[in-house]
Amino acid sequence: MESSKKARWSVGDSFEAVIEKVAHGGHFIVRHEGAVFFVRHGIPGEKCRIVITSTGSSFNRADVIEVLEPSIDRVPAPCEYAHRSGCGGCDFQHISLTRQRQLKADVITEQFARIAKMEIYVEVEEVSGPLHWRTRSIATTNSVGELGFYGARSHTVVPIKDCLITVDEMNMKELAGRKWKPDVRVEIATSTMKERNIALAPKRGEGKARLTEGVPVLHEKVAGKILEVSQDSFWQSHVKAPEILTNAVLDFAQLQRGEHVLDLYGGVGLFTSAMADVVGSDGSIVLIEGSKSATGDAARNFVDNSQVKILTGDVAKHLPQVNSAHVVVLDPPREGAGKVVLAQISRLAPRAVVYVACDPAALARDTGYFSELGYSLTKIKAFDLFPMTHHVECVALFNPA
Repeated sequence: MESSKKARWSVGDSFEAVIEKVAHGGHFIVRHEGAVFFVRHGIPGEKCRIVITSTGSSFNRADVIEVLEPSIDRVPAPCEYAHRSGCGGCDFQHISLTRQRQLKADVITEQFARIAKMEIYVEVEEVSGPLHWRTRSIATTNSVGELGFYGARSHTVVPIKDCLITVDEMNMKELAGRKWKPDVRVEIATSTMKERNIALAPKRGEGKARLTEGVPVLHEKVAGKILEVSQDSFWQSHVKAPEILTNAVLDFAQLQRGEHVLDLYGGVGLFTSAMADVVGSDGSIVLIEGSKSATGDAARNFVDNSQVKILTGDVAKHLPQVNSAHVVVLDPPREGAGKVVLAQISRLAPRAVVYVACDPAALARDTGYFSELGYSLTKIKAFDLFPMTHHVECVALFNPA
């Protein structure tokens, strides 16, 4: 009976229902006549009219098209493109800031309960206002050279006149007013030193971006130090993220002079730059990073730090060469570190592991793996480094059980 109800739903069908709870990925759960729907643009507790946008064997996708009984946390979106047919980026603009952070905390709790089988609660800390925080942006042009962003789950480019979450130094209003080459990816970056560069790349595929404006290497000032960051090297997108995450890592690691540290997925050396002073010349840091561009930057950033060793390549392949570490810091990509890397870390028996994560589901999974390897989650912090979106950044501390 249930399967027949699911089968009868079609794209474009609509119905009324109450939004249940937030789900990982920024969607909201609705159950209606035996079917499960992942819905955009809702808030838990709201009664809405919902239209189906796609169907599947286990769940369906849908959008809110009319709010019949709004939540007290529903607010007007500041951006004119924050709607179901607009830009797919800022999916929480219709929600009050306090509720945004609560929903992100709910997702962290739910992911740890479901994946790691742990009961945790963490408050998501506010770090800035909701607008003008983003220092890195990837836009796209349409077939006539208008600058914009993709719509949600779409290859359609939505042209824009401005982007309210980007920093003023990016000057998106001016960039949006230009005529660009059609069908290209536009990578824009700014730095704390008021620099800006722009690179163009093919709209689809993995083609290398070509610098078209600005300096090829930006300079980022963090805690009194200046780090070089090439156009194609990773850097945190929130203007305050480097300082906030560095402080959290140092607080959790409690490094001592003379200790040996691993900085995995270390990029251009954000965390290494702070840790090198603490461990001193009689300590050591091994930074491992897969990006040749980033390790090239790191080599310049630490040319005068003889205690820093830089390795380029797959973290999992380099780790077997390492024999000891008092502390391990890792900031893996969104998919997390995984069982192989965590097993290599546990082999080294560090006294502390500090894990920086941009996806709570991957962190919860890796927490489960770590538990099997004899390491327990002892502290966790969460920061709202992506306001107006469903994304959240966590920093976790693991110690031997």
